[in-house]
Amino acid sequence: MRKPFSFDMQYEAALALAEELRPEAKLCADFIAEFARDNAQADDDRFLTENGRFQGFVSNGANLTDILAELVSGLDAMTVKVSADLDSFRGLTAGERLIGKISRQRMWRRHSARVRAAPVVQRLADLLSKSNSLAGLIEKHRVMAMEAHKSAEQKLVDIVDHRRRLVDEIDIARMRIRELNAKALTTQGRIGVYGNRAEWDRMEEERRVLKAEADDISENEKRMRDDSQRRERFIGLFEMFVDGLNRQAGLCNALIRKVMIDTEERLLIYIAQVDTDVPGSKVRISTEIYPDIAGPISLFERDMLVPQELEMRKRDADANFHKRFPAFAGDHDVEEGAPLIDFTKISSRLRIRLPHR
Repeated sequence: MRKPFSFDMQYEAALALAEELRPEAKLCADFIAEFARDNAQADDDRFLTENGRFQGFVSNGANLTDILAELVSGLDAMTVKVSADLDSFRGLTAGERLIGKISRQRMWRRHSARVRAAPVVQRLADLLSKSNSLAGLIEKHRVMAMEAHKSAEQKLVDIVDHRRRLVDEIDIARMRIRELNAKALTTQGRIGVYGNRAEWDRMEEERRVLKAEADDISENEKRMRDDSQRRERFIGLFEMFVDGLNRQAGLCNALIRKVMIDTEERLLIYIAQVDTDVPGSKVRISTEIYPDIAGPISLFERDMLVPQELEMRKRDADANFHKRFPAFAGDHDVEEGAPLIDFTKISSRLRIRLPHR
């Protein structure tokens, strides 16, 4: 049975894994740089050691992005819950309407007390704090992956070019071996047919020289072929590492985009909530407090958040997220055509705008 989602526990697990991956990425990248040097030597035992390290890094990197995706999805679900609770405050309960038949003042006091009893704004502030921490972690891992990818890819190109030159040298050596063997065979066929004994001895010596040169080149070709095959094994390992880093950076891009757009949605919910004339319904929101989600916060500070403009971007971000992380595709998507925050449902009694700085 799947354990209940706990943001704090999952975040700590993601943070610990990200801290483990950072030095592992450096060790992998450093080994690629070492291998790229012409005098680098790596035998089968070293390959087995590095193969375990590289495979482990790629596997753990995939696990990390999955945990990050679960955290992003979890925050989205929590936002939906807060929004649903907010919707319940926009109308009056049956009991409140009944009281209103006797006293409208008592009705609104009962409504205000109900709103104060459910600290939606505090929950939104907690979501913003979690969004800030998660965005910072994702961005930090994305930067690490991109930097390691750039360094490793450059060295990998050098290694692939070196092997390509080695393959060309092997082809040249094989052509030379065939040429020398052909000459030696031709010379052998002439012995005893043309010239005298002295001429035959000279041709035999020529044949032995040709054969010896062909054997030397053949031995060198064998060494180059072994070296090429060895390099090919490591190149496959390095390509897996580089591709894994590229995937991790790409997934982080999708995660960051969704976190930022979801943060805009949370801020819109906050704006809807602080329209209520309730003491203590405001919290301080600024880029200084939430530097890792500064983009949405800056829009909020300048009153530039527009629900209608956000809807399409959120649907696109959700679709991209679900495509990349199908295991975490939730069932709380916004209904097609429905606004994210329907301000028209807010009672006119609750439309007194308070400053939110």
